[in-house]
Parts: sequence; structure tokens; C-alpha cells
Amino acid sequence: MYALPDLPYGYDALSPFLSSDTLHTHHDKHHKTYVEKLNDLAAKAGLAGKPLEDVVREASQKGDRKLFNNAAQAWNHAFFWDSMRPPGGDRPSGDLLRAINESFDDLGALRDAFVDEGVNHFASGWVWIVTGSQGLKVISTHDADDTLVKEGAFPLLVCDLWEHAYYLDYKNDRKAFLERWFDNVANWEFAAAQLAASNGKADGFRYPAPEADGGKGKGERARPAA
Repeated sequence: MYALPDLPYGYDALSPFLSSDTLHTHHDKHHKTYVEKLNDLAAKAGLAGKPLEDVVREASQKGDRKLFNNAAQAWNHAFFWDSMRPPGGDRPSGDLLRAINESFDDLGALRDAFVDEGVNHFASGWVWIVTGSQGLKVISTHDADDTLVKEGAFPLLVCDLWEHAYYLDYKNDRKAFLERWFDNVANWEFAAAQLAASNGKADGFRYPAPEADGGKGKGERARPAA
């Protein structure tokens, strides 16, 4: 069975930018439901026990939208939790800062692009910072869609644009949510590790491997799939 990963920090660790109430609702209810449905659908499709990344790709290729939606949402949420850290962390530096400057001139321009993409994304989805052959880009995906099925888009960070990610704290003010998220809780250390993984220099994020007992576990890093 696929486990619901524990948060990599306490429920109140992102306050005041994301409340404990939001994290409890988002993680313990929304993410948990995706994982529960994933386990049922993956078993019916004969894919239980495979790495979740493979399940997402196979469901997409076969046009199994119900399985894809729940598998991709389970993966996206786990990646989202690691894309955040408690306020006060380090800003981008080293190779990550150089990549930002080469593609966006500076961190401020990346912020503007990220917030603009997220604000103007219609309805539910995700806003990503990705890297590829042309450097860093900001993209958004609709509903459950993710970078696992996007050629040439290796994810560095993601922010959830579904209303359940921010409505308790920000109501309908998605722009304020994105601005405060980028400025205060974006996990640049994680983004730097993902950038290194995209170049084969480090391990990249993978969802925890399925376990027979369905126990919880933290997201892990492993070599990205070829």
C-alpha cells in the first residue's frame, strides 16, 4: 500500500503564513483521501506495489483518468510538503542562484513570474518552478496534472493552487497567498537539491515506496528515473 507521508515539520511550523488548521485539513483530509483512493484503484489496475511515479505515468499513457488523478494528486501533495520549510530559511545561493539569474535576471523577477502564473491560472491546479534544456521556467498545470508526464520539465518547487490549500487563511486572495508563500516558506534548499538531481549530481524526490503494512513514512530522495 502507498502511505500518507508525514509532514516534514509540525502542523504549526509554517504559521503565520499557513495555519495549523489549514495543514491539518489539507494533509489529514485531502491528501489522505487521494492516497486511500489511489490504493484501491492501483490494486484494481494491477499496479499496486509499483513506484508511484510509474503508476502516474502508466495511468496517463492508458488514459485511466480516475487512477491518474488520484495517483498524481498523491505525488503532487508529497512534493508540495517538501517544497516548504519553516520561515527564516536560507535564500537561494550557489548553482540555484546562478540558474535563477541566468533565466530570470534575479530572484525578484522569478517571484513576479511565479506569482503572475499562479494568479492567472484559471481554476484548480499547481504552479511549478522547473528546469530543462532551456534553463529554469515557471509553468502551471491543471487539476492533477504534473511534471511526471511533461517531457523536459524537472520540478524544483511547486505551490498548490487548489482553494483548499489557502482558503481558510486567505479566502479568495490567491495573490497574497502566493506572495507570502514565495517570500517566507518556499524551500530553496529542496529546490537546490532538485536542481542538482536534474544534472545527475544528487538524488531527486521520489514518493515513499509502497509498504505491505501501509505504514506512514516521509518523502525520500532517490535517483531520478531515466
